[in-house]
Amino acid sequence: MDLTLSPQEESFRDELRAWLSDNHPGPEPSGDEAAFEYRRSWQRKLDDARYAGLSWPEEYGGRGATLIEQAIFNEELVRARAPMPANVLGLIMGGPVVIAHGSEEQKERFLKPILTAEEIWCQGFSEPESGSDLASLKTKAVKDNGSWVVTGQKVWTTFAHEAKWCMLVARTDQDAPKHKGLTYFILDMEQDAVQVRPLRQITGEAEFNELFIEEARIPDENVVGGVGNGWMVAITTLMHERAGIGFSSAVGLKIALGQLMELVAERGLADDDVIRQRVAQLYIEAEVTRLTASRGLTQQMKTGVPGPEGSLVKWQWSDTNQAMTELATEVRGPEGPVVDDEWTYRFLRARANSIEGGTTEILRNIVAERVLGLPRMR
Repeated sequence: MDLTLSPQEESFRDELRAWLSDNHPGPEPSGDEAAFEYRRSWQRKLDDARYAGLSWPEEYGGRGATLIEQAIFNEELVRARAPMPANVLGLIMGGPVVIAHGSEEQKERFLKPILTAEEIWCQGFSEPESGSDLASLKTKAVKDNGSWVVTGQKVWTTFAHEAKWCMLVARTDQDAPKHKGLTYFILDMEQDAVQVRPLRQITGEAEFNELFIEEARIPDENVVGGVGNGWMVAITTLMHERAGIGFSSAVGLKIALGQLMELVAERGLADDDVIRQRVAQLYIEAEVTRLTASRGLTQQMKTGVPGPEGSLVKWQWSDTNQAMTELATEVRGPEGPVVDDEWTYRFLRARANSIEGGTTEILRNIVAERVLGLPRMR
């Protein structure tokens, strides 16, 4: 892949940088609710400039941007230290899946409120006994008089406490092989049959949740991709999720590494050979992550859909980010584990990196089987 930007791409980057400079919303306020409303307001501003759904087709509120332009946008957003939009799961997963597999009625109903952050989306895939083996999920949907009655439990559901809609996969055929009997639904979270319970993290935050679903109703028109085709639609969702991580994550690593280098200098360790070697290795890993994301983008440009290469980027980012926060904690010495500091938060938050968005163990299997072509273990 030629990584040199074309004149058109350079022009887009410069336009975006100027816009971000003029429209940056400033520091994020403290408090979960205030921070969420701050990011919702920011997304509305992005949508007004048609940046929210940048790569979506123009007829659905996007700009029809190229994949390269989307990658530039992700990089520049991180470089400007601008906040992520409130409805990030709707933008990178829900919307693209509705565009790819949804009916015209579904596109008309759901896409615009995703862009404006009027309706927040979450993802109901993982279950207490099926987190890494999605096809073994037990949440059941039964057809009943023009709708579906759903009962089950989901876990690690990001932003469920703010969400209007949930991308839900449930079993609709108990007798079919486990990959065949699944259906992809859009579940209305605002019904008494859906209970959301926060999962408090080691950082003190509660962005993840458990969902308890007891005979919730989903109308037929909220089935995406057809009954029994849930596995295919779910895989599309997950590939969009991991493809969306690549470039912004690589830039985020580079920025954080710069801050780590400043910390090393402050602590008088800039001439420590072991520390220098570890920082250099982290820089190499961050650059490899960026180049791997570019390779995945090349493949996506050829096929039109994200490929399994996104799993490799997510795996590399998880390992590198965790190693970086561990080094920062060591550099801070006795203060590392006890002082309320930005690096303390990063270290604690990074523990989730190898779980969220696909566990590292599962990503290794995907890379082995679908990227390297190695035989399946089972």
